[in-house]
Amino acid sequence: MKMDKVANSKNDEFYTPKYAVLPITKYVPSNSNVWCPFDTEESIFVRVLREQGHTVQFSHIEQGKDFFKTDIPEGCEYIISNPPYSLKGEVLSSLFERGIPFAMLVGVVGIFESQKRFHMFKDNIFEIMYLNKRVAYFKDFSEQKPSAHPPFSSVYVCHKMLPKQIIFEEIDKKVLH
Repeated sequence: MKMDKVANSKNDEFYTPKYAVLPITKYVPSNSNVWCPFDTEESIFVRVLREQGHTVQFSHIEQGKDFFKTDIPEGCEYIISNPPYSLKGEVLSSLFERGIPFAMLVGVVGIFESQKRFHMFKDNIFEIMYLNKRVAYFKDFSEQKPSAHPPFSSVYVCHKMLPKQIIFEEIDKKVLH
């Protein structure tokens, strides 16, 4: 299934497996207050960050929380998630404007390809975490069976989170739960 076809539909909701969440967590200081703006309680981002001792707030459009109309929760120090594929440019632009350190897991294809995005990245401080394997996202939390094998790599686009502009991390796809 091609992600671009899914993104043009009304259903570009894909969930991130644990092995793809773990690499970013080592760059979140202990006991941080994190907002996961595209997540529900069952999100792997929410669960892993809580397991690691962070205070995690989450919100999701299905619960009436539109990211673009939602204020950053009080005390939020970091914003971490996997935004809807079809809105990644708009999400990143909004995050840069908000100024809070963030990490968003996004498909790398086309990330720099428009003039608007070119200027967005040129005019803002950002870092990239490149993963050594493609992320196989899933559609159902009860099974966590990969339903999408994208024909592209995913990267974390970050702002004021990583120690260098580009970091390379290895993922272990055997880490499931």
